[in-house]
Amino acid sequence: MSLHGVLQRYHVAGSGPLCVVHPGGPGLGWEYLRMPDLEKHLTLVYLEPIGTGGSGHLSRPQDYRVDTYAQFLHGLIEHLNAPKPFLLGHSHGGFVAQRYALDHPAALAGLILYDTSPQTGETFWNQALTNLDRLPERHPGQPEAAAIPQAFQQTLAATDNESCTQGLRAILPAYFADYWAHEADLAPLRASMRLWGAGPMRANEPPFDVRDLLDAVTTPTLIISGAHDFICGPDWGRQLHEGIPHSQFVLLEKSGHLGHLEEPDAFTRAITGFTRTVA
Repeated sequence: MSLHGVLQRYHVAGSGPLCVVHPGGPGLGWEYLRMPDLEKHLTLVYLEPIGTGGSGHLSRPQDYRVDTYAQFLHGLIEHLNAPKPFLLGHSHGGFVAQRYALDHPAALAGLILYDTSPQTGETFWNQALTNLDRLPERHPGQPEAAAIPQAFQQTLAATDNESCTQGLRAILPAYFADYWAHEADLAPLRASMRLWGAGPMRANEPPFDVRDLLDAVTTPTLIISGAHDFICGPDWGRQLHEGIPHSQFVLLEKSGHLGHLEEPDAFTRAITGFTRTVA
């Protein structure tokens, strides 16, 4: 499909009720979020965000705003022409999902906010960087851990897609509760991940903050947080839970930012239980 002449690709897998999936980033390739266990229960429509992969690119970096992503998400949902799908947003995709649910309160059967936050800004980033600085302490036997805090800053400052991708692969262990305990299994994922950061990461929009609007979210909502997520940790998930009426909160005790890989059984149970309840 396309919107305003810009191509928006998507990928369909699985069977069951329809759930649109918006990955994180911004600028992150969608493939890391593939959820084969969940595909046994839901038809997942994986959105390939604008500015990444085979989707179209915007001419100006400043146009890669949350509300722009929400417009493209709406275009996809209209294109699918399916009554009231579920919507899962991971990380930055969770910002987009929140914006969409606020703008289209009657459009969804249910909202799944996965490792995300109702706000960014100074407090959010200070907490994330403090958590990242503690990574070497949490993994004292891993020399690679000591280099990740600096690599994270370099990745944020990178201005071309190749540097962004190399930076992402360097810092990826920080997104897991214990990457090195499962390195043999996770190394192929690390080698395949791509970050198109040259455009999407350069939007420079104001901090995301919908805290004062959360009580207007009328869509049934499931919030999933990883206990060891350095960037969108449980405090932010609980803030969403406290703000969204009648929401459910699930904490994945052994996960970082990627619980669908770290605790796939618990992750899948949480979502299938939620979707059965509200369907």
